[in-house]
Amino acid sequence: MDYLLLVINPGSTSTKVALFLNDKLIQESTLRHDTEKLKEYETIIDQLDFRRQVILDFLLEHKYQLNQIDVFIGRGGMLKALKNGGAYLVTEKMLDDLRTCKYGSHASNLGALLASSFAKPFNRPAYIVDPVVVDEFEDIARVSGQKLIQRKSIFHALNQKATAKRHARCMGKHYEEMNLIVVHLGGGISVGLHRKGRVIDVNNALGGDGPFSPERTGTIPTYPLVELCFSGEYTKEEIQKLLVGNGGLVSYLGTNDGREIEERIASGDSEAQFYYEAMGYNVAKEVGAMYFACKGKVDAVLITGGLAHSKYFTDYLKSYIEKTVPVYLYPGEDEMRALVEGTLRVLRKEEKLQAY
Repeated sequence: MDYLLLVINPGSTSTKVALFLNDKLIQESTLRHDTEKLKEYETIIDQLDFRRQVILDFLLEHKYQLNQIDVFIGRGGMLKALKNGGAYLVTEKMLDDLRTCKYGSHASNLGALLASSFAKPFNRPAYIVDPVVVDEFEDIARVSGQKLIQRKSIFHALNQKATAKRHARCMGKHYEEMNLIVVHLGGGISVGLHRKGRVIDVNNALGGDGPFSPERTGTIPTYPLVELCFSGEYTKEEIQKLLVGNGGLVSYLGTNDGREIEERIASGDSEAQFYYEAMGYNVAKEVGAMYFACKGKVDAVLITGGLAHSKYFTDYLKSYIEKTVPVYLYPGEDEMRALVEGTLRVLRKEEKLQAY
């Protein structure tokens, strides 16, 4: 059976939209929003009608009507921890949690809300796939070292899972047969241990732990952080911005743009080279931690995300890893296709639909 699918992926200042016929891309666009226009809305959820109209305009431009679409797919937002990866049917409970931002406010919360708003009048299904809150941790991975604080699974689940499944297919195996370490290199960096189809450990890539990234600090010394918090020089919001947004390479080099940094390195900027390679060193350490967390029984390390396009950075990272375990590059993050593939696996009964 053929399915026409509409995919919706809201970002802070844009909405990515795509139409697929099964797994064949028909139309795709990044609909960018004027920041002054967005300031008119007090909350992200208040943007719902505005973004809905932008998507309707996209469909009109390409001569498609909502009643032609069989399935609507939204990027998953900030929800309760989900015990299994995969595709989830959008339900009223899910919509309530996203609408009230019960578990956090993020532009991705609009994904399921938009998909559902289009699907309901035509009695069509709406899905999300592998949101950032997929939590397949073993209990031992939750222990932080302080009883009052538990480690959480917040990571690039959509791209990590899609990349791992793609690699398994390339190897002629099932995802559930393999042990893989997946490294997502983006504005945030997550390093996940995929054991037999479940991500049993991963660093919290949003204000949590792990390697520093282009704009996030990752793990930092705790006592100096406490001193900063109680110095009287920063508000809570300013500290949070130091950790996420103004951390990592932004803190050291004033930019999160890997291309700019590599241009600086090529022109002889030794400081840029030092901190860029320090980030690679931190990522390599995290890969090593996951390798031993799996007792060395790892089939491959997969490097993905936007920064995986960088030969300079991936070569540096591989120099630490490839003598121990094979390394494969899967540059970029095709989130729209990953959302479609996850949905099609359920529609074709290759995977079980998950319940929220």
